[in-house]
Amino acid sequence: MMKTKKQALTYGLSFPDTYQDAPFHDENWQLVRYRGNRKAFLWVYEKDGYVNLNVKTDPGNAHFWRDIYRSVIPGYRQNKEHWNTIILDGSVPDRDIKRMIAESYDLISDSPTKRIYDAVKRIPYGHVATYAQIAEAAGDRKMARAVGNALHKNPDPDHIPCFRVVNAKGELSGEFVFGGAGMQARLLEAENIAVVDGKVDLEKYQCANLTETAWRMK
Repeated sequence: MMKTKKQALTYGLSFPDTYQDAPFHDENWQLVRYRGNRKAFLWVYEKDGYVNLNVKTDPGNAHFWRDIYRSVIPGYRQNKEHWNTIILDGSVPDRDIKRMIAESYDLISDSPTKRIYDAVKRIPYGHVATYAQIAEAAGDRKMARAVGNALHKNPDPDHIPCFRVVNAKGELSGEFVFGGAGMQARLLEAENIAVVDGKVDLEKYQCANLTETAWRMK
């Protein structure tokens, strides 16, 4: 359960090209910034006995989180339309805290992680792509390992279909990734993708072109 400043800062700093800052000459306020533009996406401080997190949010999602959790409120000392405050009182599950932090990071950065998720979203229903394909679509075929790291931190499984990503041999990921033994296989089979001995047939199911405008299947 995320409750401490250290836990929150450690998670924020796990994203690529980030650093910690304390610009207010007040140790209570710690920020995590994206190095590319120096913008802060995570504000960490204590207030009224709890650690609070300020995270940037899409205006369309701001009230979504506030309606679900009483401990997600309009951003303290920030624009109420674009920022939320998460009170770490134990009532908000870690998965959603991390999802909100990840969304904040994506909003302020042009990061490899963001490009990876955008590429994964373009894998069509009923098909798969390899780690190398996703890396290439995200701008650098050499960062296949970064693809794996990003998929393990997927902030929005309902809209980022990471289960459609397999390795160069068509093999599925470790069982823990998608919520339990055999889950990735079941998700793929639900899209009529045959899984045999933990693998899919890339000749049959792999998409050959991860472009925005067209899909050319093998």
